[in-house]
Amino acid sequence: MIRSFSLPLARPLETARGTIDERRGFIFARNSGVGEATPLAGWTEPLDACETALEAADDADSWDDALAACQGSPAARNAVSLAKLDAEARNENVSLAHSLADDPAESVPVNATVGDGSVEATVAEARAAAERGFETVKVKVGARSVEADAERLRAVADETDAALRADANGAWTRKQAREAFDAFADLGVEYVEQPLPADDLAGHADLRGGPVGVALDESLTEHALADIFDAADCVVLKPMALGGVDRALDAAREARDAGVEPVVTTTVDAVVARTAAVHLAAAIPGVPACGLATADRLADDLAADPAPVEDGRIRVPEEPGHGVNLPEVNADA
Repeated sequence: MIRSFSLPLARPLETARGTIDERRGFIFARNSGVGEATPLAGWTEPLDACETALEAADDADSWDDALAACQGSPAARNAVSLAKLDAEARNENVSLAHSLADDPAESVPVNATVGDGSVEATVAEARAAAERGFETVKVKVGARSVEADAERLRAVADETDAALRADANGAWTRKQAREAFDAFADLGVEYVEQPLPADDLAGHADLRGGPVGVALDESLTEHALADIFDAADCVVLKPMALGGVDRALDAAREARDAGVEPVVTTTVDAVVARTAAVHLAAAIPGVPACGLATADRLADDLAADPAPVEDGRIRVPEEPGHGVNLPEVNADA
């Protein structure tokens, strides 16, 4: 069964292909399992290609054939593979996290995200996040001068005890990135996410080795995972873009084996895929704070959230499967 949906965003989202104000996608249900495909331009296949792949998967005679129908369509494969994992976990009467790992975490730390703004606005957002229990804050940088961003981060470091990260979204040149890493060196910044354009692996590799780490996100859309290990201290894993929770877990293990730390986040997914990403994070031992506090980016959702943020952490649902209840879908699956 396939069901389309459209969910309004709480505020517009800037993507590689422009600004969007809604998230459109599909619920895929089969054999009591439910998955979600929510394509995002620049990260996955287009919406129409996703639908075509899901229709082929829906017509398939087996799970293997359904997954094969999603070749080259990561969002569609995310839905089908998640439905399969959900069905298997439900049949075994265990949570998705327990089907992925022998001893998953009961809760996952998550970071707050602070947008671009003045020093005062940045500090206010960071302080509010700290008061809500967040121990890690990611600050958007790159839209201002390096000096201005350093001032913003220094103010947050002075006013809160939160661990700091920065996200440049590939905005800097190599020269600007080096200046930023030097300026951030004494501020306790854990890492800068995507300081350079996605294709510049050599530039990212040159930034490593100092007190500020390099995290790569968008680079995964242009390079195989193994190709970025020499350029990254941390890799940001999005199950929707990688083709499923199963592939993301394999990627996390491969990264750890290479000495690169995995962090889990989403492509502003709806509740089914977002909750599955929480289970994934719980299956990664000692996972750092993840970018999973994204429910508030949506003005509406598909169902009640079984994994809300509380005191900077998300408790992993204990119900069989991923724990999201879609009665009208489960009845037809």
